[in-house]
Amino acid sequence: MYTNLAYLGRAHQDIVDISKPILVTAAGYYRVYKSKVISTERPNGRGDYQLLYVAAGKAHFYFDNTEKIITKGNMVLFRPGVTQIYYLYLKDKPETYWVHFTGSDVDLILDYYDMPKNECVFFTGASPDYQWLFRQMIQELQLQRANYEDLLNMNLRHIFLIINRYLKEGKNVGSDMLDEIERATHYFNENYNQEIIIENYAKERLMTPCWFIQNFKKVTKYTPMQYIVSLRIHNAMNLLETTKYNITQIASAVGYDNSLYFSRLFKKHTGMTPTEYKQRINNPKE
Repeated sequence: MYTNLAYLGRAHQDIVDISKPILVTAAGYYRVYKSKVISTERPNGRGDYQLLYVAAGKAHFYFDNTEKIITKGNMVLFRPGVTQIYYLYLKDKPETYWVHFTGSDVDLILDYYDMPKNECVFFTGASPDYQWLFRQMIQELQLQRANYEDLLNMNLRHIFLIINRYLKEGKNVGSDMLDEIERATHYFNENYNQEIIIENYAKERLMTPCWFIQNFKKVTKYTPMQYIVSLRIHNAMNLLETTKYNITQIASAVGYDNSLYFSRLFKKHTGMTPTEYKQRINNPKE
């Protein structure tokens, strides 16, 4: 078993604190690779709230003495006083993240983000953002640097926002397609300055290019290539504002070998050539 855990108080302490609207008290990650099973049995539940995310494999939860197998991409939300019984078996190769939180306004906050009230389990997709945000919370609790409680709350709210977005948008394009679009945007964000052929990318992901482009635009309001060009232009603007690179260097940095083509494209999107944009930044009153 691999664990990465962090607590605001003592390990497994059930903290109930209504002095603040919302407060993250513990966060952790479990990956089972040696122990046959990791078990959690809390017949009377806890006084706080717990949100779990199954990032890989599957987990076995029990609700009203009935087993429910929870697979990758699902969240489980336990409210105070709700029985918590679940098992992680080695054979299922489960990986789960979890966070405990409390506060005076938690119910209002959960309602604001449309968290389901009458069910504990809901599918939220397999966005890599979830894992990153859980890891951030674990690290903030471990280090407890300045303003860590505020950062913890922001990370938890960020998770709620992504869940809310998924629950709204996933109905329009389907959960599998939404996962593909999120994966694509992460790939484009990391590789926008490289040559990306949309048709090849779609085929590598076992999608038809037309289907991928249509659904990508349905969610993001951009075609994949428009999205990539937008990333390039915005990053070029940042380089023009913060560095002394010349136009050729900036064009190359964001993925264009031809600086003249880059300049025409930049003007099309901003109304100015890169040179004019840089002059405006250096002389804002002109």
